[in-house]
Amino acid sequence: MPEPPRPENGTTRSTSATISPNILRYLTRITGEYGVDLRPELTQVGLTETLMGSAALRVSYRQGSTVIRRAVELTGDENLGLRVGAAQHLTAWGLLGFAMLASDTLQAAIEAGVRFQNVSGAMTVWSAGREDSAYVVRADLPDPMIDPNVAVFLVEEAFSSVVTLARLAAGADLAPQEVHFAFPAPRDVQPFRDLFRCPLHFGASGNRLVVPQTWISRPMPGRDPVTCASTLELLEAQMASRRRQQDLLEVLEISVAQSLPVVPSFSEQARRHASSERTLRRRLADCGTSYEAIVEGVRRERVEQLLHRPRLTLREVARQAGFSDERALRRAVRRWHGMAPLQLREDILSAEGGTGTPGTSLDMP
Repeated sequence: MPEPPRPENGTTRSTSATISPNILRYLTRITGEYGVDLRPELTQVGLTETLMGSAALRVSYRQGSTVIRRAVELTGDENLGLRVGAAQHLTAWGLLGFAMLASDTLQAAIEAGVRFQNVSGAMTVWSAGREDSAYVVRADLPDPMIDPNVAVFLVEEAFSSVVTLARLAAGADLAPQEVHFAFPAPRDVQPFRDLFRCPLHFGASGNRLVVPQTWISRPMPGRDPVTCASTLELLEAQMASRRRQQDLLEVLEISVAQSLPVVPSFSEQARRHASSERTLRRRLADCGTSYEAIVEGVRRERVEQLLHRPRLTLREVARQAGFSDERALRRAVRRWHGMAPLQLREDILSAEGGTGTPGTSLDMP
């Protein structure tokens, strides 16, 4: 199976608002059951109650991960991702859920999900295919700098939602053959056993869910070739529109990343795109973002990359990331991460220098 694509040109598009906020909507519902109100956290990243109710809303990876990190902290639930994934329904995935429901087989449904993952609100990078004699679904994290608690949440949510939705579409008795998690075993593994009903492996080399051969080619109860084909056509149209938006955002992010420490002015970017400033600003608004947010995101990624290099002084990090001085850098890092730059560097280097923990396998009793 090919490796997931790696980001290039110093940008991961993690600041671009291109993700359907399904996970955040279900997260808000589940945290509410704990008595936790996420509205202040959503407002802090620019997501008002009105916006969250909009079908057209798209959020950035940064916005999503910031809210998720706070939700895990506020609830204290290390299995929060499992609960959010298990609460979902195929309707949460919109047209994609309908297409999967009408697919001919479970394999066809999974492959449709992988193909159109960008319209489903996925925050992991999905891939699927055969590994030797097994059919494997993989979930990779697109951002290597992600907070460990957010990483665990996203993988839990990813596999939990896939198994939950597969049971809704194909049959309630479906269970994976085995599931591998790259993170260490949690203190309480019983919720994992209850949900997946199969052998579990923690501290693995990757996040993998093995689908039993008896299920992969089984006809889907709701299969309908005509409905499936027409829905896939609509998804293709959505994908084409999304690609145009993402292309614009990627071009702008790469332009800023390559120009640092100097930031091109908005008028200069408009000239480069043979566009008026008004038109470019409207196109960015249609994408759910602004040029200022793009610049902020690229600078953030550049700072995180530079802090990986322990010999660089904070003055040099500030200069290369386009900040006026160290004080401006400190204020920005405090806003992004809630800590000082030197503490962030220490956390980054400590995480990279860790030796990891041995893998743990847990078989169902």
